[in-house]
Amino acid sequence: MSYLRKPDWLKTQFKSDKNFELVSRVVKDNQLHTICSSGRCPNMCECWNKGTATFMILGEICTRGCRFCNTITGRPLPPDASEPQKVAESIRLMNLKHAVVTSVTRDDLSDQGAAQWVETIRAIKTVNPNTTLEVLIPDFDGKTELLDLVIAEKPDIISHNLETVKRLTPEIRTKARYETSLRVLSYLASQQVVAKTGIMLGLGETEEEVLQLMDDALEAGCSILTIGQYMQPSRKNIAVSEYVTPEKFEEYRLLGLQKGFRQVESAPLVRSSYCAEKHVL
Repeated sequence: MSYLRKPDWLKTQFKSDKNFELVSRVVKDNQLHTICSSGRCPNMCECWNKGTATFMILGEICTRGCRFCNTITGRPLPPDASEPQKVAESIRLMNLKHAVVTSVTRDDLSDQGAAQWVETIRAIKTVNPNTTLEVLIPDFDGKTELLDLVIAEKPDIISHNLETVKRLTPEIRTKARYETSLRVLSYLASQQVVAKTGIMLGLGETEEEVLQLMDDALEAGCSILTIGQYMQPSRKNIAVSEYVTPEKFEEYRLLGLQKGFRQVESAPLVRSSYCAEKHVL
């Protein structure tokens, strides 16, 4: 199989400073997992240098095996009861004004991890009352009673990613369904939650499909959209179909705003939690 050469606009340099070392040390000392490292995020140095990170709860093993994702797939360990407090204390030590928390998908648990989400949000708010919070949640199979548990804790933003266009969803994701993700976003918005979603380009989608996804997300009540370039994290993941130009990303950003999104982050290196602090009203 042939692989596309990465264009210059996607090449980043590793630059660390004191904040990077602080975040790295706090994450290591508290035995935490971050999507920054497990997802091989190209913005890790930039964000960690600014003293920010996206924490990943419920362990590091996911029960799903989406073809774009580098997170370990398998049989997870039971949830760590000390994890919520560790995350909260780490946010305090990093002195974060805004935090993002995501998780692996836990189809093995009867509540799919919702109770751990609740405890984590509560711990963060107790220890860091002045820190704003975004949570990037799995689909919980669209079960509203589980979504209600997270909603009740009142994070500032609840995000759930569509990841890709409708046609490619069965090929790119595993158990997740495009329609289920839309139902999740619609339910969040119906509960007066700030709903946010993110997608990747370069998987074989067409412009028409991207614009249709925007319309679908807006109809569901989503107000914030992030668009970034898919970059193959390892040879076992699906290959990149296309490297979309920065100019095209800017075109999508403007189209998204014209269609009605309150905020659109669209650039090759954008990820769902990139500059997330700007999305809080």
